[in-house]
Amino acid sequence: MKNGLRVILVPVQSMTTATVIAVVGTGSRYENEMENGLAHFLEHMFFKGTKRRPKAERISRELDALGASYNAYTGKERTGYYAKVASGEIIGAMDIIHDLFLHSTLSQKEITKESGAILQEINMYADQPSRTVYDDFEALLYGKEHPLGRTILGPKENITRFTRKDFQQYLKRCYGARNTVICVAGKFPQKIVLDKIRKDFADLDPGERIAYDPFVATQAQSQVSIRNKKTDQSHMILGVRTAGARSQDRYILNVLANILGGGMSSRLFTEVREKRGLAYSIGASMDLVQETGALIAYAGVEHGNLTQTIDIILKEMKKIALKGVTKEELERAQSGFAGRIAFGYETSDDIAEHFAEQEALRGKIILPTQTLEKIKKVTQQDIKRVAREVFVEEGLNLAVIGPHARKKAELERILHF
Repeated sequence: MKNGLRVILVPVQSMTTATVIAVVGTGSRYENEMENGLAHFLEHMFFKGTKRRPKAERISRELDALGASYNAYTGKERTGYYAKVASGEIIGAMDIIHDLFLHSTLSQKEITKESGAILQEINMYADQPSRTVYDDFEALLYGKEHPLGRTILGPKENITRFTRKDFQQYLKRCYGARNTVICVAGKFPQKIVLDKIRKDFADLDPGERIAYDPFVATQAQSQVSIRNKKTDQSHMILGVRTAGARSQDRYILNVLANILGGGMSSRLFTEVREKRGLAYSIGASMDLVQETGALIAYAGVEHGNLTQTIDIILKEMKKIALKGVTKEELERAQSGFAGRIAFGYETSDDIAEHFAEQEALRGKIILPTQTLEKIKKVTQQDIKRVAREVFVEEGLNLAVIGPHARKKAELERILHF
């Protein structure tokens, strides 16, 4: 549009639903230390009242009356607001999402009230070590002085002092049209939908595409973080630094992570769970931001089995770096991606989120068929090359939550290839 807003329509006439989503290219990495938690808090505030719908109850009643599945989310680099409805209700859903996005009142009374709910959200996650270990790992990987190393929810002291002015300033800086993507996917009347978006968002201020503070790794040796806590299990993440989401190696990295710990036939599942019974939850995955990322292995184990599990994961990583993977492993991983990609495009909300986020974060849309082509082109030599680049001692990071106050020196000794 003239103001810089990007609009994506993905018509799928065989569907019975339609989804509207607004994705903004902002998140916790665009906050300074004093703002940390503001992006997530703002996401909550959008549902607390608008000029036309002054109460949260009215917003939820209208969405419920449409039979909508609706929510919002905040990540490191993007924030999204969506509603999925039966195809005939899409105009009503669009009207509500537009109203929340452009006309939220951000009442100070509601801000004060909602801060209490967010404090309880922080407390809730603090009681879930399987989740908070990810926060500890990112703090270790990126450092708490960098936005990527801070939590999305932010510290409690920030939550209790945010004011309406803080939200207004953040909105003005980050929520401009040039930094926003609207996507509608599924079965819907294309001309009517596009005309409504043009009308509803014409007055959105253009703003600017906001810049982020790039991360540059300076790690020279392996690192260990232990949160000493009484738990029933030891929760751990062992990861290495990788290229980011803009790198062509991301396809190779995803295949590598899948072979290492992506399913029940993966190396880690076989070695840690099936052969030794050390863990119920064990696996590996990729966590990428634009310029950097990590390949991580995660597990929950008996306290006494922590060092053995770490040793097994390190050995499996080293084996891939030294010997590569088999043709069978590679082909199985590639076939698995074909199925998962197909599953990811079965519903209108999955389609809308995928297309909108690609455009918001990269300014480029890669179709499912194109992704699959890239995956199929990954070779055994590619896997071995990338494994040798990332499975290095100076990139190793280990975060643990459990009763291990005196184990740091021991873990540091075993954390090498």
